[in-house]
Parts: sequence; C-alpha cells; structure tokens
Amino acid sequence: MNATTNILVVGIGGQGVMTATEILAEAAIAMGHDAKKTEVAGMAQRGGVVSSHLRFGQRVLSPQITPGTADVLLGFEAAEAMRWQHMLKPGGITLTNTAKLVPPVVELGLFDYPADPLAEIRQTGNKVVAFDATSIAQELGDIRLGNTVMLGAIADHLPFPAETLLACVLKRFEKKGEKLLDMNRRAFAAGRAAVGSAEAVAA
Repeated sequence: MNATTNILVVGIGGQGVMTATEILAEAAIAMGHDAKKTEVAGMAQRGGVVSSHLRFGQRVLSPQITPGTADVLLGFEAAEAMRWQHMLKPGGITLTNTAKLVPPVVELGLFDYPADPLAEIRQTGNKVVAFDATSIAQELGDIRLGNTVMLGAIADHLPFPAETLLACVLKRFEKKGEKLLDMNRRAFAAGRAAVGSAEAVAA
C-alpha cells in the first residue's frame, strides 16, 4: 500500500480510454487506495488522440505521471503506445492492441503513421506484450467490447486481484441485462488470456 502505481492509458477518441481509466480508478479505490486521474490530454473527440493518467497508492497528491515513471502503458492503439514510450520506467511494461487506427492528424498529412510501431517499441528495449483486442472484440460479437478486452489485458499487472477489476467492469452493465454482463465477462477473460498467451510465447 505504500508504493504508488502509475498507469498511462492511451488511444484514439471513441475507443473508451477515459472509461477504462475510470474503471481502473474505481477498482483501486475499492481496494482502499487513494486514486487520482487526469482529464483527457489532447483531442477527446472521436478519432482524436487521447491519453489519461492514473496514479493510486496510500496517498496520492498529483494525478500527473512524470516521464520515466509509468509502471504500465496500456495502449488501445499501437502507434499511440509507441508515441508514449518515454513515459515508462525502467522495467515497466507496455500492453498494446495491435490494431491500426489512423487519427485525423495523419489523414490530414500533418503526421506520418509509423511503418511498424511494434518494432519501434521493441527497439526501445522496453517490455511489450501485443495482442489484437479489436479482433477479439469482433469475434465476441461487438467491437465495443474492446474496452473490456483491454481491461482484462491489464488485470494481471495490477497490485490487486483481477476479480476486483472485473467486478467494477460488470457494475457498469448490471442494469443492462445478463446477456451484456456475460459478453463482458467473456471479453475480460479473453483479454487476460491473450496477454497470458503472448507472455508465455515471449518467455
């Protein structure tokens, strides 16, 4: 409880970056932590780039993660995960969706999309676990489940039980029927399994 955990969540507007951060904060608070998170940095509208900082521990004064101190970088989109590598601490980990979502700044010609963002992340020497959260969500029947897949992906890289995080996910849908609850349970489990499989291969 004495250590502060720093989690940076990044992606493209419309992917659920802020919702994921809120649920992570709720889980931390449920475990007795003090938690602080930032509002969106960047363009929050659908398609714009989005980032959210979350810090939790016994006592947290600021939500802002300083460069080189993030324990986990949760990337909803591969190029965004690449762009924020400088925030990771030595020994930190990037968990990233491999799906390519091109933001408007690229379409407008203001920036180039990297040819291989995962290769560039690996060149930093940081640990990276990559999986296709978008395809997993589509296979489960709804691309919007990608948010829950990503939360499942980070579940075993937190200083509290995965079941606590799952309970907070399901609380969001408890009034929307058992079918949606079951879909989110399966999405969460699929995200955990995808990261576990990727880590086993990399070991």
